[in-house]
Amino acid sequence: MDRYLTVAEVTDSARRLVSRFPGTGRLRRIGTSRAGRPILMLSVGHGPHHVLVVARPHPDEPVGGTTAIALAEQVASALTGRVARGPAEPVTRGRRPSTAGAPSTATDPPTATDPPTATDPSLATDPSLVTWDIVLCLDPDGAALSQGIEEATAGPRHTLADYYRAAYRPVAAEQPEWAPIESRHLPESQALFDVIDELRPVLQCSLHNVEAGGTWVQLTRDLPRLAASFQKSAADLAIPVQYGTFDALYWENPGPGVYVLPPPESAARLAAGSENIGLSTWCAPARYGGVTAIIEVPLWATDLADDPSPRPDAGAVLRDLAGLVRDGGRQVTAVLDKARPFLPPARDSAPRRVLEWMADGLYDLVADSWEPLARQAADGPPGLTTAQVCALDVVARRQPLRAAGLLLRLLEAADDAAAPGLHRDLDDLFTAWCTDFEGTLRLRRVPVRQQVAHQTRTILAAAESALTTLR
Repeated sequence: MDRYLTVAEVTDSARRLVSRFPGTGRLRRIGTSRAGRPILMLSVGHGPHHVLVVARPHPDEPVGGTTAIALAEQVASALTGRVARGPAEPVTRGRRPSTAGAPSTATDPPTATDPPTATDPSLATDPSLVTWDIVLCLDPDGAALSQGIEEATAGPRHTLADYYRAAYRPVAAEQPEWAPIESRHLPESQALFDVIDELRPVLQCSLHNVEAGGTWVQLTRDLPRLAASFQKSAADLAIPVQYGTFDALYWENPGPGVYVLPPPESAARLAAGSENIGLSTWCAPARYGGVTAIIEVPLWATDLADDPSPRPDAGAVLRDLAGLVRDGGRQVTAVLDKARPFLPPARDSAPRRVLEWMADGLYDLVADSWEPLARQAADGPPGLTTAQVCALDVVARRQPLRAAGLLLRLLEAADDAAAPGLHRDLDDLFTAWCTDFEGTLRLRRVPVRQQVAHQTRTILAAAESALTTLR
């Protein structure tokens, strides 16, 4: 089945894996969410060096849980010298492991619904060297508010509109990885900090989706052996590599699609708030000599993402995109203004908090951050490439769509005579924006199994590189 696993399915799969690999896999609760949901971690292996994998840090990015189970199956099979046959099938001993799913050449990638075969022996699957620790869902409360996103994106016919109608993304201060930057203390963040302090991982992998574009990796420190494996995996699976991404346009770039976080004093950061990124969970492993890899894979791909050619009139294009953000934001906010009297209060509604946060200057903040880029492009080389402009185009279009999708859900649930008319007006805008997004960037869907295979291979390649530095 070509869809993401739900949080419940990921948890059930983890429990079955522990039963199938007794002594190799363990499942434990590492924390509790704000709403009382468990935060669970699956550990595989018993080596002295830990690799920490974090799934679903953002609830609107559903690939991580499915990757987590595929990775755990693969690692458990390799560690025990067995080939996985699936939860209900016998496991055969004594066969030579295949290379399917390793960071190299498989063309029919495994997923949690198509169990992966074991990898060849390597540092990453050496039972005397490594323990894999996999947080199954870092934000279970947010995932509950994105309930239905797995079905909404299932199969080849799903659209951007289906995705944005189901997706929920918290305000920055309620995102577990980002909240410490916003001076917000969340139990989910603390659970991850505690695990990092306990395990002192050599590598942390944070698993992310981007709605549209290509694939890329952001690192807190360079992993010299990663770039080649990453590029090969993406090529084998026909996923474009993102040549320049919206929050790392001028970061150190040791290979296509690989970006290394600049030092704190650097001005080469675009993401708002990133000047305090050292407070985030991403940078916590550095206290113990570890490195973090943030691994992004697209739900929809565009070949513009890996086009390094100069973009003509980039300055004018950026000004148009800034206008797109502002105009879309104003139109959503105008509907919100009319709906406020009958919507649930922000203190009781996470979606309402997101809408108010975005209406309170976020659209202008995004657009204003591009003014220096537009001036630089107008002044002459070095200008922006087609791929870099594409990455900013995705951001410009998704901001109003995220807000519109949430507001449509609130209007559907509202018991007020004005709600249906507002819903119709906003739905017309929303549908037109999605259609324009898909057509302008020439989007094509990336099957879930390919996203999972690429993310799994990149994790293993990153682990191999990080562990090599210990030798």
